[in-house]
Amino acid sequence: MSQEEPKVWYACYGSNLLKERFSCYIGGGQPANAKRVYPGCTNKTLPKESKRIIINRELYFAKSSKTWSGGGAGFIKSNYEDNVETLGRMYLITEQQFVDLVQQEIKFEGHFDIDLKKVIREGFLDMKNNSWYGQIIYLGNEDSYPIYTFTNEDYLADDINAPHEFYLKIIIEGLKETYAMNNAEIETYLKEKEGIKGFPIANKLAEIIKN
Repeated sequence: MSQEEPKVWYACYGSNLLKERFSCYIGGGQPANAKRVYPGCTNKTLPKESKRIIINRELYFAKSSKTWSGGGAGFIKSNYEDNVETLGRMYLITEQQFVDLVQQEIKFEGHFDIDLKKVIREGFLDMKNNSWYGQIIYLGNEDSYPIYTFTNEDYLADDINAPHEFYLKIIIEGLKETYAMNNAEIETYLKEKEGIKGFPIANKLAEIIKN
C-alpha cells in the first residue's frame, strides 16, 4: 500500500467481519456460498491492519439479497444510541479503496466518487442513489485516520427479513475471528436482533453457531 495515498478506516458490522470475505472486495472474487463475483478494487493491496470497533447504532436484518439466496442483509440504524453496541471491525485501507468498495456494494457503474470531507463536516452523506447502502457515516478518528461505514439512510422497518444461514454463518465466523467469542456469547448477541428474533431462524441459531 503506497504511503502517499491517504488512508481511512472502513468499519463493518456484517459479513465483512470475516477477513476472507472482506478480501473479495479488495482483491476480487466470489465469497463462499454467495451468488456474486466481486471485481475488487483498482488497488488490490490487502489491508495490513484491522481493529475492533464498537458502533453505537443498532444492527438489524432487512431486504431480500440475491447475493445471499433471498435472505436479509445486515444494516445499522442511522441514529447514534449511547446504550446500543454493535460489534464491528475496521480495516485500514486507502481512500480510493473505500470509494471502490462502496461502488461495488451499491453496484454503480461508471465514474463514481464520494466527498469524504463533506461526510466529516456533516457527520453523514446521503448519496441519493436509491441503493441499499446509500448513506455514508463518519464515526470519528482512530490513529489520526477517519472512520467511515455505510448503511441505508432509512430504518427499513417494513422490510425486516431473516438472513440466510450462509450469510449468518459468515457473520458468526467473523465474530469468532474478530472477538474470540464463544458460542453462548454469539447466541446472546444475535438472538434479539430484528430479523432474527421471532423468525424461524431464531430456533436454529444455536445449531448454526455450533456448526
